[in-house]
Amino acid sequence: MTTASDALVKVHTENAVTTVTLNQPARRNSLSMAMLDALSNVLTELGQSDDTRVVVLAAAGNVFCAGHDLREIREQFDCQDFQRALFHQCSKVMQQIVNLPKPVIARVAGVATAAGCQLVASCDLAVAESGARFATPGVNIGLFCSTPMVALSRNVSRKHAMEMLLTGEMIDAPRAEQLGLVNRVVDPAMLDEVVYGLAATIAGKSGHTLKVGKAAFYRQLEMPLAEAYDYTAEVMATNMAARDAQEGISAFLEKRQPEWRHK
Repeated sequence: MTTASDALVKVHTENAVTTVTLNQPARRNSLSMAMLDALSNVLTELGQSDDTRVVVLAAAGNVFCAGHDLREIREQFDCQDFQRALFHQCSKVMQQIVNLPKPVIARVAGVATAAGCQLVASCDLAVAESGARFATPGVNIGLFCSTPMVALSRNVSRKHAMEMLLTGEMIDAPRAEQLGLVNRVVDPAMLDEVVYGLAATIAGKSGHTLKVGKAAFYRQLEMPLAEAYDYTAEVMATNMAARDAQEGISAFLEKRQPEWRHK
């Protein structure tokens, strides 16, 4: 799957890894309504694609994503319907990432602020170059980062999330790794090697197993302990009936590589 080079979102698939690139560097890859619509459409397509097992979310230019397009918001100050539609569409896209039946890795180079930070937090994994910075600075302009805090507070501890939200201050990549917002921080020259090495490792697994595991991970997080164990026991029993689970166990016992059919 590919898109034109001037598209809002570029898509490229190779070896079962699909790179989705925010492609408005002149606008700091801000999440305008048009950008959100384009991203939503791509995610819908990828959810149904048999060619993709892992998604890498990247960005063109030196800013990963500066959040919402404030110029667009200002133009619509008097239109509450637009404001509601914008924030609901953004929330939909973040949930699409979480609900996508394939793992999503954020490849973070540059700044990720407000809804851009939310985008990173919504991904399953995140790798950042050492110069990347993160913030939820809405408080500085009188617009609290209320929707970004949903993803942020599900990735870092409450007090750390509140510090970012209440101060609006930037944190650097090592601090983001400390807090659990990103998995790894690497030298800029190593970013692609690490991101695509991680993606290749995951893409080498059974696509069916990845789908089952990701869905179960997010669902059990919201459950009380006993309910989570009951639910995941059922998930494992059902997973055991899948062809790939039986092939994987047999391959392990027979000391050979499994032959995945992704079902």
